[in-house]
Parts: sequence; C-alpha cells; structure tokens
Amino acid sequence: MTEGIRVLIVDDQPLIRMGFRMILDAEGDIEVVGEAADGHAAIAQALALDPDVVLMDVRMPGLDGIGATRAILEAQPRIRVLVLTTFDLDEYAFGALRAGASGFLLKDAHPHELAGAIRAAHSGDAVLAPRVTRRMLEMFGDRLPIDTTSSGRTSDLTDREHEVFVAIARGLTNAEIGAELFVSESTVKTHVGRVLGKLGARDRVHAVIIAYRMGLMRGDTPEAL
Repeated sequence: MTEGIRVLIVDDQPLIRMGFRMILDAEGDIEVVGEAADGHAAIAQALALDPDVVLMDVRMPGLDGIGATRAILEAQPRIRVLVLTTFDLDEYAFGALRAGASGFLLKDAHPHELAGAIRAAHSGDAVLAPRVTRRMLEMFGDRLPIDTTSSGRTSDLTDREHEVFVAIARGLTNAEIGAELFVSESTVKTHVGRVLGKLGARDRVHAVIIAYRMGLMRGDTPEAL
C-alpha cells in the first residue's frame, strides 16, 4: 500500500482545523499527522512530525505564518508549505510565497480543491493557477528587486528548457506548456524537473519569482537573455 501524503494543519481557529481534518480524513491518500494553533507550535510540530505538506494560516497571533514558513523551510527544505488565506492575494499571502511557500489556497476552497492543492504541492506541480500567478506578479512584481547576479543560472538551460522556464514564469500548467510546445505532458514534466534543478528552485512558484527577479519577464512578454 502506498504511503499517504502526511499533512500538518496550522490555524489558530479550532473549528477550521477540525473542518480541514474531516475533509482530508476522507481522502485515501492523505493523512493528517498533527495540528498547531500558532507559528511557534507549527515549527515544533513540523520538526517533530516531519510532514510532507503543511497547511499554513498566515494570520495568527504571536509568530505569523510567514515567520513560521521561513523557519520550517530553513530547517526542512523538503517540506512543502501551502498557505491558507481568506483574502485573494493579500500582503500576507505574497509574503509567505517569498518566504518559500509552494502556493496558496483560499480558506473557502471546495474540498476537492483542497485535496488537489495538497497533492500538487507534494508533487512539486503548480498550486497557483495561471490567472493567480499573473495577478500576483502584476500586483507585487515591481517590488521584487532585479537580481542581475543570477543570470548565470540560465546559462546551462537548453533552448527547450528556456522555453519551458518562460512558460512556467507565465503561469502555464504542464498540459498548457505541452500544447504550446507540441510535446507530451510527461516530456514537459521532465523538462520542468531539469529547469528547477538548474535554477536551484524549490518548485514552480520559486521559479516564477526567480524569473521576475532576474528581469526576464515584463507583463507576459519574455525579455531576451
């Protein structure tokens, strides 16, 4: 039997934690291994339980989800953090993404969206929809300082990998990239893995941020390398 995706739920409201647990307990491939009510407890639980995915509320008293996300990922980089927020693209959600979160989800998401986001985060696939990715970078992209010292990261990319990198930065899914480049999804997945490895990116969200910090994207138009 395949081992389930181990999930830690972090939220300061007991009823929300209970609701998420009930939803996830109904999924055969997901196991809730623990809960935490604040950022400090989240860090302790993450280090003790070693979950695959942390559902992280960002607005909590004491240490918020941004600080907890940063501390957890510094200690255990393999853990995926999925941010929970009541506001679409607020400052807290974006701050958590900059701290290393793999994506975010609204608290009123449907049960199948919650489970799907956890599976996507665990597999390293996109958790931000293309629409959300574009909006995020339209709203906050100008606050990301240009990082010209990182241009060497792309020097090892092949032409095809560079095309995939730009497509990731535009927020396209594997299926959309495959349709645009006329290749299979499995081939795209292979290219994505190589791109992330060469960029030193944790996941697709991190790759998007790298692209914008390098000044490779302006709106939806890629800049020449």
